[in-house]
Amino acid sequence: MPISIKMPALSPTMEEGTLSKWLIKVGDKVASGDIMAEIETDKATMEFEAVDEGTVVSIDVAEGAEGVKVGTVIATIAGEDEDASAPAPAAKTAEPVKAPEPAKASEPVETAAPAPAPSGASSAPVSDGQRLVASPLAKRIAADKGIDLATVHGSGPGGRIVKADLEGASAGAAKTATATAAPSASAAPVAAAAATPVPDFGIPFEATKLNNVRKVIARRLTEAKQTVPHIYLTVDIRIDALLKLRGDLNKALEAQGVKLSVNDLVIKALAKALLIVPKCNVSFAGDELRTYSRADISVAVAAPSGLITPIIVDAGNKTVSKIATEMKELAGKAREGKLQPHEYQGGTASLSNLGMYGIKNFDAVINPPQGMIMAVGAGEQRPYVIDGALGIATIMSATGSFDHRAIDGADGAELMQAFKTLIENPLGLLA
Repeated sequence: MPISIKMPALSPTMEEGTLSKWLIKVGDKVASGDIMAEIETDKATMEFEAVDEGTVVSIDVAEGAEGVKVGTVIATIAGEDEDASAPAPAAKTAEPVKAPEPAKASEPVETAAPAPAPSGASSAPVSDGQRLVASPLAKRIAADKGIDLATVHGSGPGGRIVKADLEGASAGAAKTATATAAPSASAAPVAAAAATPVPDFGIPFEATKLNNVRKVIARRLTEAKQTVPHIYLTVDIRIDALLKLRGDLNKALEAQGVKLSVNDLVIKALAKALLIVPKCNVSFAGDELRTYSRADISVAVAAPSGLITPIIVDAGNKTVSKIATEMKELAGKAREGKLQPHEYQGGTASLSNLGMYGIKNFDAVINPPQGMIMAVGAGEQRPYVIDGALGIATIMSATGSFDHRAIDGADGAELMQAFKTLIENPLGLLA
């Protein structure tokens, strides 16, 4: 009988999406792994691949349709042994299958770091008898990489394993939901405040409909500020030595085509500081405090659809050249809306740098369930006491926002001190 293709949950936080573009039409034959459509989720525009083979007999949701609920039938295909010209029976659209609402990390005003996927948000592999439900493309990738599909969590419809679930997995290992990436399941979600009607004062204006990403930003910002008690700590940091080291390293790396930014070095400094002060590399999880053994830094990138934070995984143990290379690639994918879920879901702390805009200092909003975010301003020439005498130095202000439920003021101050020391003595970033 005809196979109903339903709107998939392409991220743990997705409840509805926009069907941006169809890449198939009625009459086309599709095979498992073929790209059928581009779907705008609550975080990015992603490709949706076929998991069954057959001929497209109907397209039930028009291209450009917004607010399509997860679980809604969007197309129908006929199997290989069926008459594709025969009219398809009316599809029974079940109630939309919504992903559980975790304590998601979303974009703060200065940054956007989607939350790690909770262990309950993506289903374990679904077994049909003795067969794992996975797309043929995913099976081929798993076979090539030596990945055990039995340990992979599927994010496709019904827990089906798709290509994105295998991205970044190494041979003999699978991408699983670990304690490091689990958000607080006990934090009670807070409904976003209803938008206050704006009166018409007769001023000319242009109204732009919010995209899915902007809707999530609005909802999550409201939740973060209502539920997380913020404490802010600021330090002024002399960065002359950091700038000199960056220049020397760029000369040495020029032949490799690698160019370090100040932000790359700041990412490394924050990650190392979190490893030095693990009491700040935490998440508040209701009746428990989770302390992470790895520092994954969510880094703010401005994309056309809104702010999002791709993640530098294990930044504290990576070389600065590796961080620079990964950051360049991830930032490019973020601006093109091509980030895969594993590239933006997770992170143990966030970094937002507005120094390139000349911003001196600012306070960033924490991305729950993360425990802190570092806001970095521009380096500028300022009067500064050097060895007991007044001089001129290049100073950068940095403000840490901390979840006061999880991090005491003294612990936050210790992290800021470690961060400042690493930047002012930057050879420690290379050790």
